[in-house]
Amino acid sequence: MDKTVWINGEFVPWSKANIHLLSHGFSRASAVFEVFGIHKSPGGIVAFRMGEHLKRLSRTCELLGMELRYSSAQIVNAVKETVRANCLQRGLVKILAYWSEEAIINLVLDTKLDLAVFAIPNNPGLGLDINRPISACLSKWRKIHPETIPVEAKACANYLNGYLIRKDANSRGFDVGLAVGTDGFVAEGSIESVFIVKNGILKTPPSGRILFSISRLSILQVAKSIGIPTSEEALKPDDLYTADEIFTSHTGSKVLPVIRFEDRNLYAPGPITLRLMQSMNNILNFSDDHFKDWFQPL
Repeated sequence: MDKTVWINGEFVPWSKANIHLLSHGFSRASAVFEVFGIHKSPGGIVAFRMGEHLKRLSRTCELLGMELRYSSAQIVNAVKETVRANCLQRGLVKILAYWSEEAIINLVLDTKLDLAVFAIPNNPGLGLDINRPISACLSKWRKIHPETIPVEAKACANYLNGYLIRKDANSRGFDVGLAVGTDGFVAEGSIESVFIVKNGILKTPPSGRILFSISRLSILQVAKSIGIPTSEEALKPDDLYTADEIFTSHTGSKVLPVIRFEDRNLYAPGPITLRLMQSMNNILNFSDDHFKDWFQPL
């Protein structure tokens, strides 16, 4: 079956989901987006924390002075229609909000954003649910400063920074790179939140200089529910070198253990990382209903 895309209330073939090269969203890199997981539960197809993702989409637009064309309720209906039209079971939904108008000179537009909803089936390229240990390094690139652009916004332009961080890591033979902010403290990876374990405490950089990650939020909530002490605190690069355990988290893989950081080998997954992996797997496999409100039926 050919995939279809919901664009401004209509379905178009995947291959026709296009905008002009001189559109503001493309040529000015002003598009914003959200991505969240779709799962097959015993009761049917569900979305992972869609409400939180739509809140973040609204917050992104607020931070950037943009206005969505559709309400959250209308976007929920669009997601449901798109998932059903594409018979999606396990995969991702990507919501893209953008200006399709040509912008040869204009930098600031006052029109509402167009909206597209994509249903993307699971495939090896997505890397969903992978939990094999990875390698990580410190990137030579710094995380963009929050006074230059809102870093908590899920904006396409912010990911040029992430592209450079990942490219730097890959060129050095590592899977992912972790960036330090201009303040000298650990921030995050290209698309990953970073966690360390030190003396039995799960630690992660505080909000304010990183993306407001829903995967990160979920890990912290699960950790507290199973009795793992947590701390959101400023971490120095030295903390990565002396950590007992390190793992990353993102939409596709909620807990991804780090087995090598720079030239240091770690036991991975470590005991706390393993507990979190098992807990998240149980939640996502619907064998633990403590967080059943995270899933919205589609």
